[in-house]
Amino acid sequence: MNLAELVSGSLNVTLPVFAMVFIGFGLKRARWVDRAFVDTASQLVFKACMPTLIFLGIIKADLDATLNPALLAYFAVATVIGFLGCWGWAILRVPRPARGVYIQGAFRGNCGIVGLALASAMYGDYGLSTAGLLLGVVILCYNTLSVVVLSTYQDAKRTHWRGILLHIARNPLIIAVVLALPVSLLEITLPTWLMTSGEYFASMTLPLALICIGATLSATGLRDSGNIALGASLMKMITLPALGTAGAWLLGFSGRDLGVLYLFFASPTAAAAFVMAKAMGGDAVLTANIIAITTLASLFTITSGILILQLLGVI
Repeated sequence: MNLAELVSGSLNVTLPVFAMVFIGFGLKRARWVDRAFVDTASQLVFKACMPTLIFLGIIKADLDATLNPALLAYFAVATVIGFLGCWGWAILRVPRPARGVYIQGAFRGNCGIVGLALASAMYGDYGLSTAGLLLGVVILCYNTLSVVVLSTYQDAKRTHWRGILLHIARNPLIIAVVLALPVSLLEITLPTWLMTSGEYFASMTLPLALICIGATLSATGLRDSGNIALGASLMKMITLPALGTAGAWLLGFSGRDLGVLYLFFASPTAAAAFVMAKAMGGDAVLTANIIAITTLASLFTITSGILILQLLGVI
């Protein structure tokens, strides 16, 4: 495969995903969608459509081929190491009031939407099921670590860990994974009409979620971004993906597994970071700026990363 074919293949994975983001931005600018639509659609995606997509992806997949405890463990460990690295860097270079938001923006990726969409686009059902299993680890790690760092640096109310644990346990994405695993392992066959209806419903997930991301982007926020937002964005989009993927390769991961890990490491900052920062008294504007920068930059950084990994022959 020559260079032109590799570039074309990389763009075929990333462009359809980010085209939906830009469509969402255009719809918001044209006032075809508003804040109320985004809020309602985001809740629909999070509570219903995406859990259905993950559930179907897991039960249709061959778990003997996709359930990889080593991959799940590596992602969890790499996430914690990246989180601690961001924290150490922030202590040295970031003013104390902004540290919590900087750290969360630098390590917390939008794996549930962008990572899942890219894994599905690149590897089909295998990518979807592997990403669905990884999301369980993502949700546990990201939510717990974000609470720790934001509560450390922000003037927020006292953290109630019991409530946080209950919130994590009630997360629709985790519930979808927990329900899907026994169905897949026991090879339970669901009625055809139910599977077809589920596929119709799940098919709304990624387009609707990506449109919502685009509709939340702010040109004003980008203009107002400072060095802290830029620094967190560079950490999120270049430094951590490069180190995380290199570490995985050195430990023997390759092919589709390495590709899915890269896509998760390279995902832009999650929109959920804004909600958590705002709820815990953090700088919501700074968080929004980091989300905007990383989302727009990710079209170029993720495409370049896929191309480099393909040229090296490791995915």
